Amino acid sequence: MLRFPVFAVFFLLAAAGWSAADAQEKPSGPQPSQCQAIAQSLPKATFASFSNQGPTPANDPVNGDVKITFLGHATLFIETPGGVSIATDYSGAYPPPYTPEVVTMNKAHPSHYTLTPDSAIKYVLHGWSDTPGEPAKIHLTVGDTLIRNVVTDIRSWGGGIEPNGNSIFIFEVAGLCIGHLGHLHFELTDQQYAEIGRLDVVMVPIDGGLTMGADSMSRVVKRLRSSLILPMHRWGPPVDQFLALFGPDFDVAYAPTPSVTVSVKTLPRKPLIYVLKGL
Repeated sequence: MLRFPVFAVFFLLAAAGWSAADAQEKPSGPQPSQCQAIAQSLPKATFASFSNQGPTPANDPVNGDVKITFLGHATLFIETPGGVSIATDYSGAYPPPYTPEVVTMNKAHPSHYTLTPDSAIKYVLHGWSDTPGEPAKIHLTVGDTLIRNVVTDIRSWGGGIEPNGNSIFIFEVAGLCIGHLGHLHFELTDQQYAEIGRLDVVMVPIDGGLTMGADSMSRVVKRLRSSLILPMHRWGPPVDQFLALFGPDFDVAYAPTPSVTVSVKTLPRKPLIYVLKGL
């Protein structure tokens, strides 16, 4: 297992240009990413994983369950051990059970964002920059959760390319690295994989073409090597067409409910594609 001292992580962030000023919202305090490592810049490197560690004390930051609920389309509701609530790709069309503290958005389609969110939402994080030509830069700590983004290009409505129009949002909480690929239109570069780092849980669009084809998306999933894969954004092709692209190296299961509860201790040892009810 690869381990890096805290000062080394701070050095890497500084070298990459990260700072507290990179947040679109004022962070509660600087916090380095625990999901990135030097080795991730190498395509064939094995990412560090915490899934096989022993018992943790009750006050340890990696001790706790994260609940993820599929609400609809690309909106999933994340509830952390520290009480932080997050709705992904929030448009207001798929309301959570209560007002979330944080919402993330992507502007590829109106079903992924709203310009008139509930005023009670404390943090509204856009996956695009309000400054033309600039990438969105988010590095924000809310309670027990570090939220950051990695930008990707998208296809524009006119058929061209819109640079940095999508954000992959990453939520680091309870020792887990949880990623939402957003409206991903192109396969990731080595640099983007390195910026993402380790993802224990990944939420993946499986529409088969509105984002990108199932073959391309399956290659991204295989490269990320996440323990838990949660399909989302199904539109058109049945789920089985996406699942058929994975061989015996992946398990598949259908959830009896729209929710899954996950922790460092309960991550599957073999990658599991888990289809939440309602997809």
